[in-house]
Amino acid sequence: MNHGATLPGTRDVYASADLSSIYRKINWRLLPLLVLCYTFAYLDRVNIGFAKLQMQADVGISDAVYGLGAGIFFLGYVLFEVPSNLLLVRIGARKTICRIMILWGLTSASMLFVQGEYSFYALRFLLGIFEAGFAPGMIFFLTYWYSTRRMAGVMAVVMCAGPIGGMLGGPVSAWIMTRFSGAHGLDGWQWMFLLEGLPCVLLGIVAFIFLADKPEKARWLSPQERELLAADLQTRQAAHATHAFKDVLKDPGIYALAIPYFCLISGLYAVSFWLPTLLQQSGLRDTMQIGIWSAIPYIAAIVAMFVLSRHSDRRHERRWHVTAPAILAGVLLVGALSVPDYFLLSMAMLALATALMWAAYTVFWAIPSQHLKGPAAAGGIALINSIGLLGGFVSPSLIGWIKTSTQSLNAGLYVIAALLVVGVLPILFTRHARIQG
Repeated sequence: MNHGATLPGTRDVYASADLSSIYRKINWRLLPLLVLCYTFAYLDRVNIGFAKLQMQADVGISDAVYGLGAGIFFLGYVLFEVPSNLLLVRIGARKTICRIMILWGLTSASMLFVQGEYSFYALRFLLGIFEAGFAPGMIFFLTYWYSTRRMAGVMAVVMCAGPIGGMLGGPVSAWIMTRFSGAHGLDGWQWMFLLEGLPCVLLGIVAFIFLADKPEKARWLSPQERELLAADLQTRQAAHATHAFKDVLKDPGIYALAIPYFCLISGLYAVSFWLPTLLQQSGLRDTMQIGIWSAIPYIAAIVAMFVLSRHSDRRHERRWHVTAPAILAGVLLVGALSVPDYFLLSMAMLALATALMWAAYTVFWAIPSQHLKGPAAAGGIALINSIGLLGGFVSPSLIGWIKTSTQSLNAGLYVIAALLVVGVLPILFTRHARIQG
């Protein structure tokens, strides 16, 4: 009997076990820090919705000015996103994330100096410029570390930072605005910007020290672990041809993904920027109470993101896991607006609509990352994100203009609901929504 012989398949079992151990190590090394960074990124772009409850009267801005200022962030973001991601390929993720976080943290804190509509517009625009490239850069960075079949689950972990920011942002922002109002001559909303902006500077420095640009540069992985990981990632690379960025610009499938993403972003930021105002109009007057109620939709979102992304990974299906939740979210948003006299019912439908939008958003980002790699992936992901994020400008600006013109917040939200139902349909017909391998 040959005691040294290896049973058929045993080596594969050991390799699979080792690979799972490697991915667990990567998860604990990368994901907590990225989630924390992205949580502050989301918080610093949407905390304006809570600041509005106090600063609108202090600074003297209309709903139209607020909507435009909330949305103008995305113009700066879109203009500089593709260059930022192409630069990431040259200088690496550590330097890119560090630069982005320090600049956006300082700019977000500087929002306390807003005196009127022009300074409001200017700082929101600069915030977008300095944050440009963070989310798509992070997604591209993760393609260096995870295989295609693991991406939706990883996206669920990282993208839950958005709802975490929304969940914590409400109560925390409300507490800061209430607790520190008048301290050292600053209003509550000014303290909120200061205390939520400055931690990003420290996080940028931590990211520079803690992250490795690629697995081959990770000294916390052994040579054997790097070799096994490279073999697993090579399967992904062999399945997809390398594209130059100029080829990505000509690819109609990229634009077929950008349109649904535009609609998803329109829905997400309609809720993010206007939920506090919507709750105030429903009869809530206490700032802390509004903050607590605003957390509920984001708690539901975190649950939905993990459930749907894992189901998508198990079923090896993306397109229906994006379109069906988005369409249902649009229907539920209309339903929530149609029963204003029944607060709990309206709130339940709004929470479920928000949860489904975030779940669709999470699975969506597993699609482009599995079909693009190399420099084309950085530019292609940034291009999709840039076009889609125009929804972040259009959505709050449109709602603010309609509300100022008609005195109705619901009218603008009905338009957003229609976008969600109709706009995601192109994803059903694009090859990018098919999983390979």
